[in-house]
Amino acid sequence: MSRVTVLDYGSGNIRSAVRALERLGADVELSADPDEAIGADGLVVPGVGAFAACMAGLREVQAERILTERIQAGRPVLGICVGMQVLFSAGIEHGVETPGLDLLPGRVEQLNAPVIPHMGWNTVRPPAGSVLFDGVGEDTRFYFVHSYAVHPGAGQGRYAATLAEHGEDFVAAVEAGPLSATQFHPEKSGDAGAQLLANWLGSL
Repeated sequence: MSRVTVLDYGSGNIRSAVRALERLGADVELSADPDEAIGADGLVVPGVGAFAACMAGLREVQAERILTERIQAGRPVLGICVGMQVLFSAGIEHGVETPGLDLLPGRVEQLNAPVIPHMGWNTVRPPAGSVLFDGVGEDTRFYFVHSYAVHPGAGQGRYAATLAEHGEDFVAAVEAGPLSATQFHPEKSGDAGAQLLANWLGSL
């Protein structure tokens, strides 16, 4: 059984992520302890709300050290929603730029769309050979709730991007060696999200 830590730093969607992983048979620990987070088979970094607030919480639990050590050791990490956004270089909200964890190149900016936030079910376009989306049909929908996203293009030689469209194309998921992340909420995406989480657990 895979041992998974969900990083507890004050984010709001932690419990739903824990329950979704437990339903798939994972041994899940909710913890802010750096040693626990570094040593687990898999680490999940959830996130909802403002980029700057999430970064403040992550700094409190030494997330930069935790993620750097895990990635250097090839130990899998999964970011969810703002937990994906903070992996990038910076986030810009209301004209204020906040440094991110800078594990991936790119900036999180407001979507250019007629309706904000992007809330509801949407299809995605994964790259060929995706591990996260293995066995997921092309018309499958995932649940999104966000106003900000990473635009495709900048620095994508360093990660494989899954794209979605809401007013414009944006990065819906990334895969970069042991580092994976989704802008949507797999834990709120029914069978589709369960398949994606099962695929991630299978990679541990």
